[in-house]
Amino acid sequence: MNNYFVILAAGKSKRFHKKKLKQFFIYKNKEIIDHSIEKSLNSKLFKRILVVTNNLQHFKKKKYYRDITIIKGGKERSDSSRNALKYLKKYRPNNILIHDAARPDFTIKLLTSLIHHLKKNKAVIPFIKPNDTIKYKFKNNLFNLNRDKALFTQTPQAFRFKELYELSIKQENKITDEATLFIDKDYKVKFIQGEKQNNKITYLDDIKTSKTFFGLGFDIHKLVRNKKLYLGGIKIPFHSGLKGHSDGDVILHAITDAILGATIKKDIGTYFPNTKKFKNIKSSKMLKPIIKDLYRSNFTINNLDINLICEQPKVSKYREKIINSISKLTTLDKGLINLKGKTVEKLGLIGKEKAIACEVIISISKYD
Repeated sequence: MNNYFVILAAGKSKRFHKKKLKQFFIYKNKEIIDHSIEKSLNSKLFKRILVVTNNLQHFKKKKYYRDITIIKGGKERSDSSRNALKYLKKYRPNNILIHDAARPDFTIKLLTSLIHHLKKNKAVIPFIKPNDTIKYKFKNNLFNLNRDKALFTQTPQAFRFKELYELSIKQENKITDEATLFIDKDYKVKFIQGEKQNNKITYLDDIKTSKTFFGLGFDIHKLVRNKKLYLGGIKIPFHSGLKGHSDGDVILHAITDAILGATIKKDIGTYFPNTKKFKNIKSSKMLKPIIKDLYRSNFTINNLDINLICEQPKVSKYREKIINSISKLTTLDKGLINLKGKTVEKLGLIGKEKAIACEVIISISKYD
């Protein structure tokens, strides 16, 4: 295993942010460059990981600092790449993979595939097919590019070290990737299927992610004889129903309260007080305007986790019906709704079958 991994991270990120370098921006809870460093380390495929940067001091506090080598980058990308090749020459590598720090979402599977194909090839480049119609301008005319023959190349790009080194040393023009060196000389290049998620981050908008919020809802009502029981918006055959100013549906009440909590609003009683106007109101009619307001405010529900706490009735008998009902009321996919039944081992009012409680945790995201 004589493989070496080079991460180019010396760019100035002029198109990304005026004050902060792209490679050090937080993405998915860590700096963009950390994704590439940690994946290459975790892969166990490389003798050495080399980071090329003009911000050497930034890495000295990193937990993996002693496991990587850091060298100074150049003015242009091609300069940084050549610096890496000159530095590594003394180690006599067989293979080298060169990667742009701005692509954090590649997988270890792709690294393995690239190295595998190097056994019979001198240059291996991942690519994907374009989804959009591409036009190009020649003089004053516009033409459509044949999408079936167009390749969007990605990094990491894999090479036999000796051949890449020789081409790089002789290179005079600026290049945007190392594959260009081989293509310009009409050398054979092996193209393999890349990964759709392996996009290059160029602008700040490329990594704008939705903000996620969580809400906790809870409700409990006494059981009383001669009243219909509603749970999750459906009528359940049972000898008692839930006492309340409304129909007492603890599941829908807890969901409503969870949404209000996640959106940093007051409790359900603020919006539906114990007044004549809301006497015997169906809980579904309480939930619907809250859901409508949620979606109107550009939120989406990620998932619902529900604990129904009671001795009877058994949740397992009605789980699918309740989930289907909640799905319709919230327009949330059934696969994102979880309903669990919990007992209290015969303790207290719930244990004596005199009350039913429900707790809900909801995850929501806000998008632009």
